[in-house]
Amino acid sequence: MPDSLPIETVEIAAGLPVETVALVQAYQRASKAAATLRAYRSDARVFEAWCRRYGFRSLPATAEAVSGFLVAEAEAGRSASTIGRRLAAIGYAHKLAKATDPTDDEDVRATMKGIRRRIGVAPTQKAAATVDVLQMLLARIPDTLTGKRDRALLALGFAGAFRRSELVALDVADLIEDPAGLRVMVRRSKVDQEGRGFEKAIPTGRFIQPVRLVREWLTAAGITEGPVFRPVSRSGRVRGNCAQLAPQLARLTDRSVANIIKAYCTAAGFDASLFGAHSLRAGYITTAAERGADLARIMDQSGHRDPRTVVGYIRRANAFKGHSGSGFL
Repeated sequence: MPDSLPIETVEIAAGLPVETVALVQAYQRASKAAATLRAYRSDARVFEAWCRRYGFRSLPATAEAVSGFLVAEAEAGRSASTIGRRLAAIGYAHKLAKATDPTDDEDVRATMKGIRRRIGVAPTQKAAATVDVLQMLLARIPDTLTGKRDRALLALGFAGAFRRSELVALDVADLIEDPAGLRVMVRRSKVDQEGRGFEKAIPTGRFIQPVRLVREWLTAAGITEGPVFRPVSRSGRVRGNCAQLAPQLARLTDRSVANIIKAYCTAAGFDASLFGAHSLRAGYITTAAERGADLARIMDQSGHRDPRTVVGYIRRANAFKGHSGSGFL
């Protein structure tokens, strides 16, 4: 068995036609989100490098090697969530290779439990780009073709409380005109991996005006079909308007969303390290909570399935409203 972790390659029974094997592997890869596979590939490389350094095999790996790797990651300052994901990547790779999964070993489980207790599992949350922050970012965006795209991206991302993967996956066909604004079809999401799809309503608005900004970008870029948000070259050429280009290359990546937000945060005088792609989503939920929006209506827009997550935003937004100690502190 090769000493490497097969994050995407699955061993298929012999005898199947080559075309069928390729299709089977494609469907198996689709069982995990693209972002998850990217993270797993990165985690696999880290584990393999550690194993080479200390003389262990990475596949099949022993429970001793996995436990040692987890401890090394903890001592290096990795978060419990990152270490947990790397453990999941190791387990996933062993299952794909039909090898005994060392992550099921009780010693490995105990090691991971100890890491979580010692490091803690509280996530480091990015700052919320509330409506006030968003308006400051929009004011810093130049009136260029790239600027029009970025204004549309930030405004729509905020107005729809989109996850970055949802935002960059949008096609023109997903934008449905409505007298009151836009109906945006989210065809696949973190909470909808099977692609049933759901719709988000984007009001025309009076202050941010996301619908107007999206229309201005599409018109200026000459985009009538395909990906909504695309790379723009320094010369002002919109990638994807050429029919020969592969569809995946004509679309912004989810990492681009974070980079765009950070760039304008810096321009507006904010500490960019505090903001990320999730800041738009968090900003919408926080602003809606501050303005007294109903929990169910916020969840309609954000697409959250678990109200506890949204309640956390609401509690932070309203932490000082009606405070129990406001009358005597």
